[in-house]
Amino acid sequence: MLCSACQKKEATVFLTEIVGDKTHKVDLCEACSKEKGASDPGAFALADLLHGLGASQEISPPGSEDLKCPNCGFTQADFKKSGRLGCSECYTTFAEGLEGLLKTMHRGTRHTGKMPQALMQTRALADKLKSLNKSLEKAIAEEDFERAAKLRDEIRQMNAKLKEVTV
Repeated sequence: MLCSACQKKEATVFLTEIVGDKTHKVDLCEACSKEKGASDPGAFALADLLHGLGASQEISPPGSEDLKCPNCGFTQADFKKSGRLGCSECYTTFAEGLEGLLKTMHRGTRHTGKMPQALMQTRALADKLKSLNKSLEKAIAEEDFERAAKLRDEIRQMNAKLKEVTV
């Protein structure tokens, strides 16, 4: 079985991570397991390896290898070695390189979190209501009273739906 990281050498280290009902397996050769920190559980994160982060990613643009965090003195070489950043200021210092890295790992660079279905529905209705009110104001300004009457009726229906959802 070949190494999951380099795809060249025979795998000798076999890692399995079970999260909930999902199992992730990684097979590494001796060299890759040492490079990824598999022998030091504190420095190794299987999720990093599975998402392609590992310890070899570039976090600063080419030509800026000297870039150093002004707060903790962390460098790109330190990131390559540990696969982690030194402090919260590192995110600002290495922002340009981290953005691309995070985009490949996640579905974006902004955390949106989760929210209850009822709250999502309420927000969607409130946004729609706001949009209808703007359209109504525009229709009145343009003296398109037929359209304004339709929008008024739609706003009334939307307000009724909003009251049902929030009760």
